[in-house]
Amino acid sequence: MEKRLSFQGVYPILVTPFTDGEEIDLESFSRVVRFMADIGVDGVTILGVLGESNRLGDKEREQLIGTAVSAAAGRLPVIVGTSHKGTLATRHLSQMAQSLGADAVMVTPSREPVPGEDKVLEYFRQVAGGISIPIVVQDHPASTDVHMPVPLLLRLVNEIPAVGCIKEEAPPTPRKVSALVQGMTSRKVSILTGLGALYGIFDLERGSSGFMTGFAFPEVLVAMVREVRRGEMDAAWDLYRRFLPLIVFEQQPGIGIRKEIYRMRGLITTARVRHPGAGVLPAAADQLRDLLARVLPGTDITRPLVL
Repeated sequence: MEKRLSFQGVYPILVTPFTDGEEIDLESFSRVVRFMADIGVDGVTILGVLGESNRLGDKEREQLIGTAVSAAAGRLPVIVGTSHKGTLATRHLSQMAQSLGADAVMVTPSREPVPGEDKVLEYFRQVAGGISIPIVVQDHPASTDVHMPVPLLLRLVNEIPAVGCIKEEAPPTPRKVSALVQGMTSRKVSILTGLGALYGIFDLERGSSGFMTGFAFPEVLVAMVREVRRGEMDAAWDLYRRFLPLIVFEQQPGIGIRKEIYRMRGLITTARVRHPGAGVLPAAADQLRDLLARVLPGTDITRPLVL
């Protein structure tokens, strides 16, 4: 493989900004990527569920990848979601991402009428065969309706060298993280926590290497990982307790709340969600403002948090 990433630390999943007319907003997107580099995350992930990848055309994907790589300017790696219901289509999207400068791809299988673990294995094997950059295996049954048990995930790690990381989002995640860590005896890869960091501290305690998720204050996750690395678990717990109400509120179905926080942080111009997705409702926006005032009183959230 030509490029190697440690997949340790924090790799935020980024939103895809749109104008009020639902066209992609590349200026806002560049601003988001530059902000992430400024706050010291370890990489960014684009075109995931939070990035509304299922509502984007191939030309738009190409524009967003190119913009992210350009805005990153070598300061941090760019990971691109390339999942598609078809194996060949996923391979083509992954090849496109690589050709545009992506450092890795994030891939998850799709539900089939007759499911089979061998098909899942072959899906990843064929994608890996078409690229020379690492694959992040996303285990997120809530969006895919595909359940990948620990033995299957271990087969992917052991049999496909391109697999460089598992993004674990199948609750109960602490138990699954622990089982994966214990099961990787011959070859080890990093496990990153998703699900908006909802179970973040518990996953870190069980062996997660960090986060790959969309929580709109990645500085908090960076600080949590820092404290865990220092062995300061009480400090990590303090951060988790402080921000847990915001983590929980963000984790409601849909992405409108998270995009609204991005807008409030001055990172995107509008919080528009592409139809048929729903934006944040006025009552929820009011609750969000009240919550931010409680969790971050007197804080200018347009600037990086100092934690």
